Amino acid sequence: MGADDIIVNAFSTRCSLATTAVAVVVAVVLGAGCSLSAAAVPAVYVLGDSLADVGNNNHLLTLLRADFPHNGIDYPGRKPTGRFSNGKNFPDFLADSLGLATSPPYLAVSSSSKANYVNGVNFASGGAGVFNSTNKDQCISFDKQIGYYSKVYASLVASLGEAPATNHLAKSLFAVTIGSNDIIGYVRSSAAAKADNPPQQFVDSLVQSLSGQLQMMYDMGARKLLFLGTGPVGCCPSLRELSGAKDCSAEANDLSVRYNAAAAALLRGMAEQRPDLHYAVFDSSAALLRYIQQPAAYGFAEVSAACCGLGDMNAKVGCTPLSFYCANRTAFIFWDLYHPTEATARKLTSTAFDGSPPLIFPVNIRQLSAI
Repeated sequence: MGADDIIVNAFSTRCSLATTAVAVVVAVVLGAGCSLSAAAVPAVYVLGDSLADVGNNNHLLTLLRADFPHNGIDYPGRKPTGRFSNGKNFPDFLADSLGLATSPPYLAVSSSSKANYVNGVNFASGGAGVFNSTNKDQCISFDKQIGYYSKVYASLVASLGEAPATNHLAKSLFAVTIGSNDIIGYVRSSAAAKADNPPQQFVDSLVQSLSGQLQMMYDMGARKLLFLGTGPVGCCPSLRELSGAKDCSAEANDLSVRYNAAAAALLRGMAEQRPDLHYAVFDSSAALLRYIQQPAAYGFAEVSAACCGLGDMNAKVGCTPLSFYCANRTAFIFWDLYHPTEATARKLTSTAFDGSPPLIFPVNIRQLSAI
């Protein structure tokens, strides 16, 4: 080997070492960035209805439950968990995106003397609505969920101290999905009842109640609020089945649009008056309608029938051990009479996490988490 070769090899070695060192530094920086990103949201507190229930209704004496097959057929372990889904649901995918474990159902952990709420908790209950009268005595009403959260708030203050608890909650994400059951109840009510309570009056009363409920959450430390509007409720198999043509219920979808717009205006007004309140609104109705109207573009084949059920469109009877269920669950938008499949929930969560207006606004979940 000549002198020139020795110089070249030495230079190459130094460059290789330098490149390796830079790569290590970059990896460390990126790793730190990922950790910081995850640490920006230490916990997720979930409130709402069956779209977010991860097992609370298992602990209730109610008909509104999903702790039996074929629910959970695609969940790890292939066992029903109380999720109204063939697999994971929105809170699972939200937690995954944030690098966190799914927040456990409140009723599963609250009875333990070692209950630890610092890592988040889920209060959502299948059947719950904004109004206490919605599916009364069959679920944990939204007001009662907030009452349970007040106990969690007191527990955190007692265990961490007031200032650390306040700081922890301010960094945490509060996810709320509520309103679908109220709308379904209204649509199924009598003509006389609707005459006494016209659509806009109904929506106004919903949002008036929601205003007080969100204010209570704010008063107990909620500062990062993710609100998932109702989906196009009229397109769920149960309401489609009422139509001779199996079309979406225009009445229900109109109410969803009105409610989502009013809820967004409410949150905008709250944030204007409370500079420390940050929020994101996901327009579930518009997002899901894209899948329904352009199924092939989003990987779906069946937009109207339920995957699991009995009768016309699998929408006469819900998903039970006696029900038929589809083989290709990823091709269906709806799992049962009302709820999305795991595939649908995954796509919706992804859009809410990294999407942009008009579907998720004024920021997306990733941006909200980083505030």
